[in-house]
Amino acid sequence: MSTTTIIPLPLTPPIARRIRAYFAPVNRVAGIPAIFDPAQNGGFNLDAPPAPWLDLGWLDAFERKTETKVIPLRGGAPGLPLSQVRTEIDSLVFINFVNWGKLQMAVTAGSEQMNLLATATGAPENGSGGTAGAAVPLNAGSTATFLNLPVNQLSNFFQGQMVVVDVDYTGQTGYVGSGVSAAFVSSAGGVNSDVNYIRRVSFNVARVISVTSVGLQLAQPLIAGVPIVGMSVQPILGFVDREGSNFFQEWSGLFVVPGEQGDRILFHYPRLQISSSAAEAMKPLDAPLSKVDTLGRVTQVAKFRGLPVTDVNDGAQVVCFRSYIPAASTNLW
Repeated sequence: MSTTTIIPLPLTPPIARRIRAYFAPVNRVAGIPAIFDPAQNGGFNLDAPPAPWLDLGWLDAFERKTETKVIPLRGGAPGLPLSQVRTEIDSLVFINFVNWGKLQMAVTAGSEQMNLLATATGAPENGSGGTAGAAVPLNAGSTATFLNLPVNQLSNFFQGQMVVVDVDYTGQTGYVGSGVSAAFVSSAGGVNSDVNYIRRVSFNVARVISVTSVGLQLAQPLIAGVPIVGMSVQPILGFVDREGSNFFQEWSGLFVVPGEQGDRILFHYPRLQISSSAAEAMKPLDAPLSKVDTLGRVTQVAKFRGLPVTDVNDGAQVVCFRSYIPAASTNLW
């Protein structure tokens, strides 16, 4: 019997082209973040992240910065350092998002991220969208990718249109929004008891790829999954966020550095809150496109702060898990 001897390759520095971002909603009501287990999913297909992680695309820039202070505990004379302790733990993440979309805008927004609901005829103008037209209740039999509608309402929708699907606002307080905690409502009066308010802030959005004889076929599954009884659908024109307000977005973040030699670095932040208002940066395109009317790429600039969670393995309070998965057949040190 012959055996094959594997000779481990020497260690080499990780080499990567770009960093990819994935976010998952935090259950704000229960205070439960999304957990990523690198022991189970560290080698996942970058184009098919495990649930509930959502792909937000490649990043133009990524930087981690710790502001945690490490100070000595001194004793004796002349005050010798006997040990060290960490104090004022703080961890910041700086990101430039290349892509623009509902989720990219939302995680970088300093406050609620709203949908531009199609307005009612004659509605007064308003910075975040005026009074919306009536929503259409869904029929039974809708799925995460298909909306079953009354036949007499189908003419109000068309291929390529964007829509939002969620429940009516009926006086709920606290966090609202199906699938993602999209806003916090203190009182019905604070949102004018608007029946469309939850759909105005909801993340349960999709694009219509076709209108059938009984409903709307969607390009992507709804974040909240199969619609529940009482949900309605409304057309939207786009998205809007505002500088101000007292609501903070909170997400779980996962950043992956895929090495060109098969290795992988992962940064998992179970709780990330935006720590600055939304900002943008213009980056000139490479030649020859940069020579055409000085074209530039507009990126979204965001600064996040990591908040602590408890690691059940030993009860430690941590803000980030950094994992490294070596390439096959390489030395480990």
